[in-house]
Amino acid sequence: MLGVTAKGSALSLEGSGHDAGGLARRSLLRSFWQSARGFWGPRGTRLAWLLAAAILLIILLNLGASYGMNVWHRVIFDALQTKDSDSVLLLSMLYVPLLTGSVLLSVMLICARMTMQRRWRAWLNNLLLDRWLRNGRYYQLDLTGGAHKNPEGRIADDLRIATEAPVDLAIGATTAVLSAATFIVVLWTIGGAFTIHVRDTALTIPGFLVIAAAIYAAAASGIMFGIGRRLITVSENKNQTEAEYRYLLTRVRENGEGIALLKGEDEERSGAEKSFTAVLRAWRDVCIQSMRTTIVSQTSGYIAPILPIILCAPKFLNNSMTLGEVMQAASAFAIVQSALNWLVDNYPRLADWAASARRVASLNLSLDALDRAEIRRVGMIKRGAGKDAALRLRNVSITLHDGAPVIDGAEVAIMPGEKVLISGESGTGKSTLARALAGAWSWGNGDIDVRAGAKLLVLPQRPYLPTGTLRRIVTYPDAAESRSVEHIAKALEKVELGHLVECLDEDRPWDQTLSGGEKQRLAFARILLHRPDIIVLDEATAALDSPSQDRVMELLSKELKDATVVSIGHRAELADFHHRKITLLRGHGGARLAGDVHPVRSAHPTGQLRGRAGHDSWSATPQDIKLAGIRQRDRTFVFQSDAGYSDARPQSSQADERGLTEPDRFRYG
Repeated sequence: MLGVTAKGSALSLEGSGHDAGGLARRSLLRSFWQSARGFWGPRGTRLAWLLAAAILLIILLNLGASYGMNVWHRVIFDALQTKDSDSVLLLSMLYVPLLTGSVLLSVMLICARMTMQRRWRAWLNNLLLDRWLRNGRYYQLDLTGGAHKNPEGRIADDLRIATEAPVDLAIGATTAVLSAATFIVVLWTIGGAFTIHVRDTALTIPGFLVIAAAIYAAAASGIMFGIGRRLITVSENKNQTEAEYRYLLTRVRENGEGIALLKGEDEERSGAEKSFTAVLRAWRDVCIQSMRTTIVSQTSGYIAPILPIILCAPKFLNNSMTLGEVMQAASAFAIVQSALNWLVDNYPRLADWAASARRVASLNLSLDALDRAEIRRVGMIKRGAGKDAALRLRNVSITLHDGAPVIDGAEVAIMPGEKVLISGESGTGKSTLARALAGAWSWGNGDIDVRAGAKLLVLPQRPYLPTGTLRRIVTYPDAAESRSVEHIAKALEKVELGHLVECLDEDRPWDQTLSGGEKQRLAFARILLHRPDIIVLDEATAALDSPSQDRVMELLSKELKDATVVSIGHRAELADFHHRKITLLRGHGGARLAGDVHPVRSAHPTGQLRGRAGHDSWSATPQDIKLAGIRQRDRTFVFQSDAGYSDARPQSSQADERGLTEPDRFRYG
C-alpha cells in the first residue's frame, strides 16, 4: 500500500492489490454496505431499529388505507351506475376521514424517513470524518495516488446521496412488494378468467389481468435495463467532474492573493473552462441516458391507466363486470403495475446512489490501506517514546510515497533544552524532515523517539489560520475559550501584534487580511500560549526582516529557555540562536545529516545565547569536519557532497571578520 523501503521499492495506494480503482464495482458496493450497515449494529444506535420498525408499521397502515381507497372506488362507481344518491352522499362523506388518515400517514412516513436519513448520515459522516482527520490521513491521501480524489466532496455530497437514497429505495421497494402481493389478489378476484374464442376453440386465461400486468412490467423493465445500462457509469463520471470543478474554484478563492499578484486570471480562466467543459460533457452523457430512460418511463406511465380499462371493456360490455369493478380493477392494475415497474421508475435514482456509494467506498478503502500500513509498519518510520533525549533519530531514512529517497540514514540525538539549527540546500528534504519529526510524514524506515510526555509543536513557513475569530486562530488547535483574553493579549503584545488585541472577537477572513510576517508572529504567539516542550521551526521566520527575526528568536529563548528547539532555515544569522548546527548534504541515495557543529561562546554572565549582537562563534573539531565532508585546503573549508562543492570562503577572511586569531582556525560563524 504505502509501504516503502530505502531502496526505493514502494507500493502506493494506486498500485495496491487493495486499490479501490482496481476492485469490481460490485465489490465497492459491498464494501460500502459493510461499513454503512454498522448503523444498525453494536456501534450504531438503538434508535435505528426503532425508526425501522416505525417505518414498517406506517407502510402497513398506508397499505391498508390504499386498499380502502381501492374498495371505495368500486362502491361509489357502482352507486353512480345504479344512481343511488344516498350511497353516493354517504361515500362522499366517508372519503374525508379516509383522505385525512392517508395524509397523516404520509406525513408520519416522511418524518420517520427523514429522521432515519439524517441520523444515518450523521453516524456515517462522523465515522468517516474521524478516520479522515486521524493521524494526518487527510494530508497523506493528498500525497498518494488512488481512487480517492476530492475526499471533501465525497464526504459532503456523495455521503449524503449514499445515505438518503437507500432509505427512499428501501421504503419504495417494501411498499412495492406489499402492494403487489395485496392487489394481485384483488385483480385475480375481480378480473377472474377471460375466455377467447378462436373458431370452435375456447381459450380461457385465468387471472388474465394479473398475467397482463406481469407481462407488461417485465417488458418495461427489460427495455429499461437495455436502454439505461450505462446510466450508472455516466452518473459516477458526472459526480467526479463536478467535484473536480468545485475543487478548482475553491483553490482559486483560497489562493486569490497569489493569482492576483501574478496576474494569472487568464490562465485560471483557461483551466476553469477546461474543467467546466468536462462537466458539460458529462452532463451531456447523463442527458442522453436520461432521455432514453424517460422514453420508457413516460410511455409506461401513459399506457398503465388505459390498458386495464381496455382489457376489462369486453367483460363490462357483456355485463359480466360492473362499472365499479372496472374502476377498481383499473386502480388495482395501476398499483400492481407501478409495484412491478418500481425498478424501472427508480433506475435513475438507483444509478445515482450506486455512483455515490462507490465514491464513498473508494475513500474508505484508501483509508483502510493507510491503517493497515500503520499497523504493519512495513516501510514506515516507527515512532516511540524516549527517556533521555528530547528527540532521537535512529537510522532514519525518509522517502517519498513512491519510494524515492529523500534523507538516508539519519542518526542524531537532541537533548532537552538544546537549540539545533538544520540547514542545507533547497530540495534536500529539510521540510520533509520537519514533517517526519511531527509524525505527519511516515514513509521511510528507522525510528524517531520523542521524549515521553513531551508536547511537540511545529511552526511551518505558512502558518495555518482556521476560519473564525482571531481568538480562535491564536489558541488553535485548542478551543478559543481555553485561554483568557488577558493571556492572549499579553502573548500578542510580546510578538508585536498588540494592535490586534481589540479585534480578538472579530470574525474576518484573517488568512487574507494579515501579511506573511504577521501570520508568522501570530504563530509565535501560539507557542507562548501552548508552551510546548519541543518546538520545530520550519522556515518560521522567513517572512520577517532580520531585526524582527532577532527579536522573536530572542523572545523564544527568553520565554521558553528550557524548551528544545529544532530550527530549519537558510539565513546565516539564525545560527547565533542555536547550540548546534547540522547540515543536510545532498546525495544520490538521499541527503545525509553531516557537519554536526558545536559553538564556542564568548563569555557572558547569563550563559545564554545572545543573538547576532553577541558574535557567538562556532567551532568544529577535526573529526566533526571529517564527518561533515569538510576538507581543509589552503586555509579554506568546503562542504562536499555528491552534488559537488558548496561555496567556499577563505578561513582567514572569516577570522578577520570575527576578530579571531590564527589558532582559532577551526572556528567559523
